[in-house]
This record gives sequence, C-alpha cells and structure tokens, in this order.
Amino acid sequence: MLSKKTKYGLKALAYLGARKDNQPVQIAEIAEQENISQKFLESILLSLRKTGILGSKKGKGGGYYLIKNPEDILMTDVMRILEGPISMVPCVSLNFYEKCDDCPNEEACAVHKLMLKVRDANLSVYRHNTLADLLA
Repeated sequence: MLSKKTKYGLKALAYLGARKDNQPVQIAEIAEQENISQKFLESILLSLRKTGILGSKKGKGGGYYLIKNPEDILMTDVMRILEGPISMVPCVSLNFYEKCDDCPNEEACAVHKLMLKVRDANLSVYRHNTLADLLA
C-alpha cells in the first residue's frame, strides 16, 4: 500500500509542476490546497530538496520550486526517495538486495518468483512515467 508520505509527496510535486511560473511556493499554500498537514509536508519537501528534485528559497517570496522540468522527474526516483525500495521483499530488490533469512533457495521459492514479476511490472510503470505524465 502506498504510504501517506508518498501520496502527499506526489500531490505536492503535481501542485508545483502545474504552476507555469515555477516561482517558489510556500508550504502553507501547498498544504492548504492539497489538504495536507503542514508539519508533515515540511519533512516530505525537505527529502525532495535534499535529493535534488526541489529547490528552496528563504525569506520574502520564498518557498519550494521544481529544479527540474516535470518531463525530467522520473517516478522511479520519486518512489525510491519517498517510499524506499520498489520491491516488496528484499530478495528481489535491485538497489537494496538482502537474502531472506527464511529462504534456503531463492530459485525454488514461489514468493521470490511472484515478487520478481511484481517488481518488474511496477518498475515498468514508474520508468515510463514522469511528473509531466501526472499533469496531463
């Protein structure tokens, strides 16, 4: 299930991406328009800023803004930043692989086989969608 952190992060990115001027937007405005707790949104936007998707400006006229064009913001990147590993179990993760303690043979494991298919399907969707696709 998608976490609220990721859901709200996607909503905030879509809000910023829909703006034509790309001027900084205050957290309070995004929180009010998207019905998100301002405190929670603050931590989400900070994560997106630290990873180079958003920029921020302090002071009068300050706020958050997109650093990249919406067409250049891949959903794989956003999902990994906000949600963590894309795979549902660590033994099929591309970036966060770990052997399962309870599994003596990954090749024979039915769960492993299914989760590989789920991971690949999810990756296909995320790799072929950008923030621009969410705005269309």
